[in-house]
Amino acid sequence: MKGILNILKPPNMTSHDVVSVVRKKLNMKKIGHTGTLDPMAVGVLPVCVGKATKIIEYLQVDTKIYRAELTLGKSTDTQDKWGSTIEQREVNITKEDIINVLKDFEGERLQIPPMYSALKHKGKKLYELAREGIEIKREPRKINIFYLNILRIVEDKVLFDVKCSKGTYIRTLCHDIGEALGCGGHMSFLERLESGVFNLKTSVAIEELNSTELKEIEDKYLYDIDYPLDFITRVDAKTSALKFVLNGVNLKYGSFKPKESLQNNDLIRLYIDDKFLALGIYHKNKDNSFIKVKKLFT
Repeated sequence: MKGILNILKPPNMTSHDVVSVVRKKLNMKKIGHTGTLDPMAVGVLPVCVGKATKIIEYLQVDTKIYRAELTLGKSTDTQDKWGSTIEQREVNITKEDIINVLKDFEGERLQIPPMYSALKHKGKKLYELAREGIEIKREPRKINIFYLNILRIVEDKVLFDVKCSKGTYIRTLCHDIGEALGCGGHMSFLERLESGVFNLKTSVAIEELNSTELKEIEDKYLYDIDYPLDFITRVDAKTSALKFVLNGVNLKYGSFKPKESLQNNDLIRLYIDDKFLALGIYHKNKDNSFIKVKKLFT
């Protein structure tokens, strides 16, 4: 079995727990997820099965859409409601203040990752160090907030949708918004609505997956490996090129149809007879062009 499952992660499970459940259900070891969700968060978690694990690195760069709730007035060490309270402040701000500050957070900006995260320092995860009372200086990382749409504001709670680039911590976003408002804040709810091309509507719950026969899972829930790779240019090669692809031999110009938009060193999806076979690198110079196979999926 090979492909991608769009799992609806429930609360009280780590992303690794979800992978373990899928491994057990499919009786396969080669399984991995494409982007960690906090244990208490819910929502879309694409899980790659078999040879599809080779594309995880490309799916991790996908944009994400979240629905989050920000509770104002209380800051916590984990930046969410499951942490210990650091500071409690009065909330004396207007809805207009909240709307204006959230608008300021849209666009490219730098974000300092939280200590309670799976990032590593000298081989040790930051959250492990945080639990020991150790704080490490973290370098700010560039993120992009494409939009922040407020759904409702009720007393000290702000519900909003956010589309963001990879590596964005919504907990930290909530914390930073609270600080910008001068009253502090933390994330009290998080749901991932979309991860790249995968969304909630097409996700499958763990319970449903466990109660479904393997053949039906393959037919009903397993997406083709190339389904989320539309952002990579497709190149079709001649049937006669199959043996070269399978043996990892470079494909010379004439055995494939290059796209005019392709530039030297571009990543491409390679197809023969309408079947996705490999990811490759397109090389172009003054005299000729060729494709070097990078990852084979047959």
